Amino acid sequence: MAAPKALYTCRECGGTSPKWLGQCPHCKAWNTLEEGVAETPAKHRYQTGPLGLAKTQPVATLADIETAEVERERTGQDELDRVLGGGLVAGGVVLIGGDPGIGKSTLLLQAADAMSARLKVLYVTGEESGAQVALRARRLGLGGRAVRVLAEIHLEQILATLAAEKPAVAVIDSIQTLYSEQLTSAPGSVAQVRECAAQLTRAAKAGGTAVVLVGHVTKEGAIAGPRVLEHIVDTVLYFEGDTHSSFRLVRAIKNRFGAVNEIGVFAMTERGLKGVSNPSAIFLSTQGEPVPGACVLVTLEGTRPLLVEIQALVDSGGPSPRRLSVGLDRDRLAMLLAVLHRHAGVSCMDQDVFVNAVGGVRIGEPAADLAVLLAITSSLRGRALPRGFVAFGEVGLAGEVRPAPRGQERLKEAAKLGFSVAVVPRANAPKKPIEGLEVHAVDRIEQAIDAVRGLG
Repeated sequence: MAAPKALYTCRECGGTSPKWLGQCPHCKAWNTLEEGVAETPAKHRYQTGPLGLAKTQPVATLADIETAEVERERTGQDELDRVLGGGLVAGGVVLIGGDPGIGKSTLLLQAADAMSARLKVLYVTGEESGAQVALRARRLGLGGRAVRVLAEIHLEQILATLAAEKPAVAVIDSIQTLYSEQLTSAPGSVAQVRECAAQLTRAAKAGGTAVVLVGHVTKEGAIAGPRVLEHIVDTVLYFEGDTHSSFRLVRAIKNRFGAVNEIGVFAMTERGLKGVSNPSAIFLSTQGEPVPGACVLVTLEGTRPLLVEIQALVDSGGPSPRRLSVGLDRDRLAMLLAVLHRHAGVSCMDQDVFVNAVGGVRIGEPAADLAVLLAITSSLRGRALPRGFVAFGEVGLAGEVRPAPRGQERLKEAAKLGFSVAVVPRANAPKKPIEGLEVHAVDRIEQAIDAVRGLG
């Protein structure tokens, strides 16, 4: 009998090649082709009949389709509900990924135990035995009296169990361990991951079960398998944070039922993950007195204003100065330094510049520009910013300070946490005074630096 023919599949885009190549010919990614077994031609398992004999389906007009608000089931974890947009949706599929040991299984086991008090919950584990799951539940202090557990990696048996049990919520831990007998490739391969996710999604839509898939991540931090896996599901969540730190962030990067870029903040304790009600506290320094190079930024994560401390260190760098940023875009830092030199006359050409966002948070919005420049200027001159000082605003290449979205909410959050002085774009200046907060509105970066100098 002839040996099975090999086929190489790209884990990024799912494209195939008959031989191994250093670069995927479809998406041009490097070192992403993985060896698998070519599937034999057969009747497609989704095919209903010969072409031309399929029955037509009724077509509706968009305006005539009846709509209703989707009902959500709360998970018992307020921070997770915030990221999901209010809770799980019946028939929705959620994909959650993160580094090993960061707390994915712990959080989902806690949520499953909380929901089992009022819903039928099935926990499918492919990486652990039922006894291991029970030991973790005991360690977390969970009762688990109503959580149904299935230790299985065979997709067809899992689908049969879902049809028989009819749970309201099913957790699959994890999608990379499952395999379908329709394919000959090994569990975790691109074809198996894609096929299993598609079959589970169809079962969720047909039966109304909310399915939560746990996904492994690659060394680059993306969910293992082709990116089409993220297009199949309704919601994609990422666990962020250092495993050596007690704080974890859960971020939504796709959500068909809620806002994207929403975050939930958790603290890892002996009893599992607990939601943090005031996340701004973990992103602020515990320094008693203001120190040079520190500026508090009011950033926006989804619908939540967060106060994050930006720290800058400017030091003599010699002929080849370094520019390094943690939690901020390095290219944008280089651009901001050029703007600072050209329009404010502050030169860092021969200085090393290091910028860090405290707490391990990643800031992607341009509203951090003004706080970064003020922190750099403070470190360069060795003068601390005033106590209770916050700033936000985008800085353009012409030196102008542009407004940030939802500026009023940012200022109210800062005032609520006891901050007393703010430098903001003029378009974000409040129409009515905010009690306890002195607001300085500026149009250009040089005006912002002069305003800070006047406060000192």
